[in-house]
Amino acid sequence: MPFQEKEVTYTSTNTYLTLNTFSDNTKNVWIVLHGIGFLSRYFINYFKGLPENENYIIAPQAPSKYYLGNNYKHVGASWLTKEKTTLETGNVLRYLDQVLINEQVPEDCRLIVLGFSQGVSVATRWVAKSKIPCNELILYAGGIPAELSPEDFEFLMPSNPEIKIVVGDSDQFLSPERMAKEHLRIESLFKGKAKLVPFEGGHEVKRTVINQLIQ
Repeated sequence: MPFQEKEVTYTSTNTYLTLNTFSDNTKNVWIVLHGIGFLSRYFINYFKGLPENENYIIAPQAPSKYYLGNNYKHVGASWLTKEKTTLETGNVLRYLDQVLINEQVPEDCRLIVLGFSQGVSVATRWVAKSKIPCNELILYAGGIPAELSPEDFEFLMPSNPEIKIVVGDSDQFLSPERMAKEHLRIESLFKGKAKLVPFEGGHEVKRTVINQLIQ
């Protein structure tokens, strides 16, 4: 007799981190989504160079954790895999929605959503599907999911958001062929409004690059 796959809905708890103190001087609220293999407590360190009184950083944590390597000492995490992607995407987006509700970001603050590597796929899905009114969308060294269309981002265009595509000139995961395809897709999705921000380096997060993004 073949097995039967069933679903169950239950309440789950996850954590996230914040950096700096939110105050009347806060201008920018960042929601930063790490790449595969990271934990939020390490990823958030890359944002310590931003002016503390003006920038409040929120670093959500991917829910699926696993050991890195065979010595079972270091832990990383993943947002999604090819297994049950649609179902897991729903879980992740509901978590991010709740993080944003929990933080109650004021409308007069500049909301910046940044995704690095795998975090790009999560950032774009979240902004598109939850209609997140971000003022800036930063896609750092990652690909945009194939299911997203220009219509998914139309709600953003009237507010004229800044869209930045950050790419290292020696990123081993972004061949010239893939970059050409991504460029065409980005032009289509964001109607020519995206700005390319190249830097010297590979598939890596650089504090110097992060600091330059608000200049």
